[in-house]
Amino acid sequence: MAWVVRVEQIARIWALLAGAVLLAIMAATSLNTLSFLIGRFTGPFGFVPPALPGYEDFVSLAIAVAALAFMPWCQLQRGHIAIDIIVSRLPETISNMIDKAWLVLLTAVCLFLAYWLATGMIEARSDNAMSPILGWPRWPFFGPGIISLLLWANVCATQIFTPSERAQSGQ
Repeated sequence: MAWVVRVEQIARIWALLAGAVLLAIMAATSLNTLSFLIGRFTGPFGFVPPALPGYEDFVSLAIAVAALAFMPWCQLQRGHIAIDIIVSRLPETISNMIDKAWLVLLTAVCLFLAYWLATGMIEARSDNAMSPILGWPRWPFFGPGIISLLLWANVCATQIFTPSERAQSGQ
């Protein structure tokens, strides 16, 4: 049971870190937009503030990190796509079998994607792939995605061995 609690805590912290990344993206976007807005008003007077250099690089790399980082928490909350209208009308044993089969499949998919993302990270590092404007190496940004997928697989594996909410509520 301690394993389940630890996975939940890690997923919660990981989602909070993803939220911090999204806040950084929002701040950069706001500053960039403000710069353009100021330029519209001050342009006729010869003052046009520059946009944030490398804004597109930062946002594209940061959003790749944040998008996957929320998935373990969403899975933990059972916030994934489910056909509750159909499944809720089935007998509990069949509903639980469908849920467990989905969790096994999703665990396998997360591990499959983590493997290929790790392969892509190795390739990006060996190719010395850089972001076009800032010249940041791309490969370190694969790491959080790999961690997210492994954590997501761990959450799914945990849910395979714990009773579903429907079974706990007696529906």
